[in-house]
Amino acid sequence: MNPAANLFLVGPMGAGKSTVGRLVADRLGLAFVDLDHEIEARSGAAIALIFELEGEAGFRARECAALADCTAREGIVLATGGGAILDPTNRELLRRRGYVAWLDADVETQLARLARDRSRPLLRAVDRRERLVALAAERNLLYAQVADLQLPSRSRRNSAQAAQELLAQLAQQWQRQGHGVPA
Repeated sequence: MNPAANLFLVGPMGAGKSTVGRLVADRLGLAFVDLDHEIEARSGAAIALIFELEGEAGFRARECAALADCTAREGIVLATGGGAILDPTNRELLRRRGYVAWLDADVETQLARLARDRSRPLLRAVDRRERLVALAAERNLLYAQVADLQLPSRSRRNSAQAAQELLAQLAQQWQRQGHGVPA
């Protein structure tokens, strides 16, 4: 068992980090934090606007600051943005300050889940499939580096089923510091 006070969810866009994270946090009696929402609350601007005004570099700087603050909390489930693992310091903070679950999603699953989503700046591409394949090639090894467990997506599994599967794996692999084995 890997003891930690927090559970951090990493993975690509469309993997279900926010939806599954809320369900898992509720079941475990932990606070849920969505890193993108935290960034928006701090800046007073939507992620898309931050990208437009400051570029990806400006957004990543805000993401690093928010991640450092959020990972310093105790007793949370944190859903990170898909690119949070790009920064080496972020990867170190995730590994050191919590138990990391990689919600993995293949490109087909992502395309289906994100079909109507027009809000994600990195998904604004002529060929969405090509863009998602490129992001996976860049990020999957980094997810693997930080992950204590990997939960592959299944296109026919809904969020509640994914949460139940994650909870079952957590019960076997994660011991919450100061709280015993998760229920």
